[in-house]
Amino acid sequence: MEFRTPRLVLRSARPDDLAAMHAVLSDPRATRWWSTPPHDCLDQTAQWLSSMIANGPDQPDFVIERAGVVIGKAGFWKLPEIGYILHPDHWGQGFAREAVEAAIGHVFTTRDIDDLTADVDPENVASIRLLERLGFVRTGFAERTWEIAGEWKDSLYYGLSRADWSSRQRT
Repeated sequence: MEFRTPRLVLRSARPDDLAAMHAVLSDPRATRWWSTPPHDCLDQTAQWLSSMIANGPDQPDFVIERAGVVIGKAGFWKLPEIGYILHPDHWGQGFAREAVEAAIGHVFTTRDIDDLTADVDPENVASIRLLERLGFVRTGFAERTWEIAGEWKDSLYYGLSRADWSSRQRT
């Protein structure tokens, strides 16, 4: 599966994405808000990538390419929850929004699903801002939901309905 945005290609993961995804998942800046600590070896990323590939078309989860280079991933490892991560060299240029918006549009166009969710660390201001710009609304909060490298993290929960997404696309 592959589709394009004005600047990006979102496509299914392949084994040859290993080095590029390891560059993302081993970077402590990129994984600061991720559900695992930075990957410390290529084998760890290989296992992660294998599980992404194994999900196949059942889960619309995509690597993000820019000018032929894999810079991250966006999509749904497990529907209905959106997830995304970019290498820090590509932050602040609107790529996350472009990729996440495309992944959401793809799911609402191709799947019979009415609501999407997101789980965000309350300190991850950039991700909260991105979700809110895309129309997600805060639906809840929970303390100590993730233990990552011995540190407990809290969660803000967000939701986006198909109806809200559709109404935003018409304006």
